[in-house]
Amino acid sequence: MPQIAALRKLALRDPRKEATIVALKRVVDPLVELMFDAGVTVHEFNQLVRERAVRNAAARVSRDLGRGSKSRVAIVTGLPRSEVARILKSDEVPSNRRLGQHPARRVLAAWFDNPRFLGPNGDPAVLPIFGKRRSFEQLVAMHSGGIPVPAMLDELTQIDAVERLADQRVRAKARIPILAGPSGGAIEAIGERTRDLLETLLYNLRHKAKPLFEGTVFVDQTDYELVSLLRREIAEQGTNFISGANSLFGRYRAKHNRPVGKPPTKCRLGVTVYYFQDNVDGGTDSGPKIDSTRRKNLRRQRRPENGRHTASVQSRSRAKFQL
Repeated sequence: MPQIAALRKLALRDPRKEATIVALKRVVDPLVELMFDAGVTVHEFNQLVRERAVRNAAARVSRDLGRGSKSRVAIVTGLPRSEVARILKSDEVPSNRRLGQHPARRVLAAWFDNPRFLGPNGDPAVLPIFGKRRSFEQLVAMHSGGIPVPAMLDELTQIDAVERLADQRVRAKARIPILAGPSGGAIEAIGERTRDLLETLLYNLRHKAKPLFEGTVFVDQTDYELVSLLRREIAEQGTNFISGANSLFGRYRAKHNRPVGKPPTKCRLGVTVYYFQDNVDGGTDSGPKIDSTRRKNLRRQRRPENGRHTASVQSRSRAKFQL
C-alpha cells in the first residue's frame, strides 16, 4: 500500500509546474528586496499580483475564446469569481497611483495632522516616547498597525524623520522624508529591463523555430583577486558592443525612415548587456542596513504619574521596515 500511494503521488506531480515555482522563487527574491527598499508592503504586493493576474488572464481568455468569461478567468487564476468580477469592473490602476501608505508614513502623517499630537502653533508636538496620554507610544499604537514602539523609532530615526531628545522625548523632523538612494527613474528602469528580459525568455520558451538572441556565460569559483580586472574588461567590451548596436540602429533608421506610401508596421526592439556576480557564501547586497548600535536598552523610565510610578519595562521586540 505505501508503494501504491507513493506511485500515485509521483503520478500527480507536474514537473513543469514545479520547475516554474522554483523559477518564480528566484525572480521574486530580488523583487522582495526592492519592495523592502521602497517601502512596499506584502499586502500591497499581494493586491498588485491579484489585479495583474486577473487582467492578464482576462486578455488571454478573450483572445482564445473571442469573448470574455469571468468563470474562465476564475479557473485560470484560482481566484473567486466575485473577486474577478470586482477587479474587472474597477478601473485599471494607473502605474503612478499610490497603492497605500507604509506604516512609518502613516505615523508621520498622523503626527503632522492629528490635533491630538500637535503643539499650540500647529506644528507636531515634541512627544515623550512612552506614556498613556499624548506620547509617541500612543501615536504608534493608533497608526502603525501593530508595529512595536522601539522598531518604529528605529525606522524613523534611520530615515532621519525624527530626532531623539533628552529625557526620552522625540521631535518630528520631516512629514515625508527625503531619502538618498535610488531615484524613481532608476526604479522604473528596473521594471522595464526586467520585463524585456523575461519576455525574451518566454518568447524563446514558446517559439523554438525563431528564437530571439539571448546568451549567458559565467564561471564558478572565481578568485576574488581577479574580479576587478574581469569587471573592467567586461565593462569595456560591453560598452563597445552597445555602441556598435546603437550605430547599427542609427544606420537602419536613416536607411528605412523614408516615406513610401503605406506606413510600415513598427515595433520596439533593443539589446541589453549586463554583468552579474554572486558571492560564494550566498550573501547579497540587500540595501541599507539598520545600525544595531544606535539604540541600546530602550526602557520605559520610572516617572511620577498621578502620584504613582509606571512600571519599568524593557523593550525586547525589534522589527525592520524600509521606506
